Amino acid sequence: MEKAQEWFNYGIELAKEFGPKLITAILIYIIGSWLIRKLIGTTGRVMSKSKYDESLQKFLLNLVSWALKIFLIIIVVSRLGVDVTTFAALIAAAGLAVGLALQGSLSNFAGGVLIMIFRPYKIGDVIEAQGVLGAVKEIEIFTTKLTTPENKLAIVPNGAMANGNIINYTAEGKIRVDITIGIGYDEDIKQAKDVLLEVLTSNPKVLKDPAPTVNVSNLGESSVDLAVRSFSTPGDYWDVYFATMENCKLALDAAGIEIPYPHAVEIQK
Repeated sequence: MEKAQEWFNYGIELAKEFGPKLITAILIYIIGSWLIRKLIGTTGRVMSKSKYDESLQKFLLNLVSWALKIFLIIIVVSRLGVDVTTFAALIAAAGLAVGLALQGSLSNFAGGVLIMIFRPYKIGDVIEAQGVLGAVKEIEIFTTKLTTPENKLAIVPNGAMANGNIINYTAEGKIRVDITIGIGYDEDIKQAKDVLLEVLTSNPKVLKDPAPTVNVSNLGESSVDLAVRSFSTPGDYWDVYFATMENCKLALDAAGIEIPYPHAVEIQK
């Protein structure tokens, strides 16, 4: 009983000494977390009204949010009575160990910073990088998220994005639509070119500048291949591609121009 009483008294003394500090630390964490959320939300709305680039806006908000949370944790720990200088030394030592273990993550963070500085792409751009083609959905601190044409979400590390080749289909504001169509050797090439050019010029989504063109690109084994080329905005690419493919076939059929296809050879016995 005496031992239990000693432990009870010891617990009371600890509660008196550390209880107020613990309660204060918890309150600081709760209030600080709420203030950080409010600050990030308000800053985000201000940046949106100021027409900040969406890519830069999300990246900076994520960065500021993490920095403020780390600062809040330091305040909470110091309120518990832990020496801040000792805590900072521990963080530095832990940071070194974690840094060595997570070199890839640090590389991705550096890649994210480089992407924000040099801006090879932004949210909404259609790009091809690291074997992935898609529209940029979000640029985070460590990764870039792409939405593929199949509506799949691709997550690519920023380190690889910053150090690899990137093809940006949106940056120039227009993209060329290439289609190859073959006609028979007996057909009138000039007539076929006129028919196909009419298909291109009649499509309102085909840009007038640069002007669409139709040229002989190859003399194949069974066909004269025509390169049907036009320009569209990146957002209209697939609409123009599919419409051109279908309308060229219909227009050639209407003009009586043959599109060659392989014929089965029947062997007489």
